[in-house]
Amino acid sequence: MRAAVFTAGHADSGSFLQIEEVARPEPQAGQVLLRVLACGVCRTDLHIVEGDLPPLHPKLIPGHQIVGEVVGGATADLPLGTRVGVSWIGGVDGSCWYCRHDMENLCDQPAFTGYTVNGGYAEYAVARADFAFPLPLGLDNTDVAPLLCAGIIGFRSLRVAGVAHGERVGLFGFGSSAGLAITILQSWGCEVYVVTRGENHRRRAEALGATWVGNEEATPPVPLDRAITFAPSGKVVVSALASLRKGGVVAINAIHLDQMPAFDYDKLLWGERQIRSVANMTRQDARDFLALAHELKLHPQTALFPLDQANQALLAVKHETEEGSAVIVP
Repeated sequence: MRAAVFTAGHADSGSFLQIEEVARPEPQAGQVLLRVLACGVCRTDLHIVEGDLPPLHPKLIPGHQIVGEVVGGATADLPLGTRVGVSWIGGVDGSCWYCRHDMENLCDQPAFTGYTVNGGYAEYAVARADFAFPLPLGLDNTDVAPLLCAGIIGFRSLRVAGVAHGERVGLFGFGSSAGLAITILQSWGCEVYVVTRGENHRRRAEALGATWVGNEEATPPVPLDRAITFAPSGKVVVSALASLRKGGVVAINAIHLDQMPAFDYDKLLWGERQIRSVANMTRQDARDFLALAHELKLHPQTALFPLDQANQALLAVKHETEEGSAVIVP
């Protein structure tokens, strides 16, 4: 099969990946073989190929927002031809303290799709059957792909922040994940305040009905109940914290963050304000979000790239040059 392959130590930012002919994977016990229909491109993929996350294998096929058709290893729950989604969490050990206490997103021995195991920048991929989610009808392959990480982790961020219906919520950064979260927040009757540096992102937030939109130097005009940061920047976290009311919560939606600057505890954190990190997701998060996405008829704006243009897709994410979420179609 053809695949876009990352080689550890490769540092050319214009060509992170090489298109290669590799052996088609064979499903092992408990796995299904998928013909990849689409694979979303995530900023975490960029962190992997740029070395922000340390390489774990000499060669790797990235991609963890996989929409695929079961073509091997079928089960009673996933017969041949079933369309499924696969996300960042590709497996857990099921036996560690966290798994036994309903916190599988914090598992001590997790498998990460497209990082610890090969992912979906390819014509075929394998996945654990119990981490492959049957997808609802009514959502196109390329619509579903960005939902499988950006959507699910954005939804979990709202949960971690403790968002309640009708609250004032700030979104700091407005990429793919925030663009999906705003629709959920609006369905909950929330006021949404967006702070983002990109002019295209500000226009998009306005078009999606944000209550207020400002650039990275702006401060929301009212105290916020909750805030979620989507940019991998400690400075943004401090800005979000400065916008909270007493007792408010900032949830950091980032797997990698640059250095957190010093900040004034008395002014910014005192008053029982909280900073929480968002780590991965659970299978229940995925099921709940996909059901909600179907109910809300989420159709994210996407920019499609053939497999041969996987590098261009990553650069589009890096430089925020596309209006919608980048999706690779093999």
